[in-house]
Amino acid sequence: MLLLRLVAVLLAIGIGGSLAAFVFTGDRRYLALGWRMFRYAIIAALVFFALLILERVFVPFV
Repeated sequence: MLLLRLVAVLLAIGIGGSLAAFVFTGDRRYLALGWRMFRYAIIAALVFFALLILERVFVPFV
């Protein structure tokens, strides 16, 4: 769990830094990088929560 929190904090810092770099430079590739990191974070969170749900459903039957 600690590792997941660390990854979440690093992603938040990365997305925030990317957006800040876009605001200061106006270069759209920073915005694209931030959007890509956000999408990967959402996908990873959905997979993690799906595994938690599957664990709660199937473990009591084992």
